[in-house]
Amino acid sequence: MNFWTPQTGEMGDGWIYSYSAHRIRGFRQTHQPSPWMGDYGQFAVMPVVGDKVDQEKRASWYSHQTETARPNYYSVYLADHDIVAEMAPTDRAIIMDFTYPKSDSSAVVIDAFDKGSHIKVVDAHTVIGYTTRNSGGVPDNFKNYFVLKFDKSITSAQLFSGKKNVDGKELTADHVLARVAFSTKRGEKVSVMVASSFISFEQAELNLKEIGTKSLAQIESEAKDKWNDVLGKIEVSGGTDAQMQTFYTCLYRSVLFPRKFYEYNASGEMVHYSPHTGKIHEGPMYTDTGFWDTFRSLFPLLNLVYPSVSAEIQEGLANTYRESGFLPEWASPGHRGLMVGNNSASVVSDAIMKGITPPNLVSELYEAMQFGTKNVHPKRLPLEG
Repeated sequence: MNFWTPQTGEMGDGWIYSYSAHRIRGFRQTHQPSPWMGDYGQFAVMPVVGDKVDQEKRASWYSHQTETARPNYYSVYLADHDIVAEMAPTDRAIIMDFTYPKSDSSAVVIDAFDKGSHIKVVDAHTVIGYTTRNSGGVPDNFKNYFVLKFDKSITSAQLFSGKKNVDGKELTADHVLARVAFSTKRGEKVSVMVASSFISFEQAELNLKEIGTKSLAQIESEAKDKWNDVLGKIEVSGGTDAQMQTFYTCLYRSVLFPRKFYEYNASGEMVHYSPHTGKIHEGPMYTDTGFWDTFRSLFPLLNLVYPSVSAEIQEGLANTYRESGFLPEWASPGHRGLMVGNNSASVVSDAIMKGITPPNLVSELYEAMQFGTKNVHPKRLPLEG
């Protein structure tokens, strides 16, 4: 449902991570890391030593020689803070381990970004908040709720509205940040679990159960097994190591989108916040894909290699039609006002012809395709002439 990435660019910069950059400003949850489409629901976490909160001051020099990046694990040495940061993901959560030097001012900065955000220090181990930052395609009530759970007691906490320190344990403003601090011994490791939800704080807490009491090593191992299962659906042989690397790197990139936009409620049922109605609906939802880029090859690949996922995507497309009256052409997370034509029709028809679409949805999705031939979503401009 989300990605996590080191952030070298400034807040709001579409180029989140540049390999030629040498300073990390934070570890950011991202959904649409694109300089063209723009991100949404983003926030960042950054371990620091000292009272550095602003994105410029907290930034740390790093070297690729001390950086490890894999689908199931990331680590880097933050030289300016003498901190080793490690992390491993689940679908909707992440566990981060920060190894600190000896300091009375070890801390974690939580940056909820601008354009409307909120943070509350709940107790000595818990911080919650939300960000409303987006680039369009969302209703007015859009929020990405997040929760952080620390395994070490927070000894002091500060809230900031931009660069201004504000008293209290809870703050709503244009740009809210928090600095939670504790004393550490040299080599002491502090773990923080982070989860998010587009539905509510309570749902974010539920999503945190994807980690539960597991360690980073356990989550890393489970994520490795999951990626091996996904990438292992295709076996290749006879090539050089370089060719194998190219193949599986391309396959890895091919399955990053479209993104899951659904969660599991307390009863274990699929539910999703609708980027079309602003309400909570049953069933799956997928987003973050421009069908004009993907209808020719990506979706046919998914139909052949991952048919159960493709069937779930078709359910999500049916839900989009029910909630908005249209199939998406560029979903990020809701309808975005670009892309001409009906490229989604190819995706829907290919799945029907290959027997992927759940039988009970065939007539409804065919109706959705027909509707799109005579109607244009109000956020999309028709071609002239």
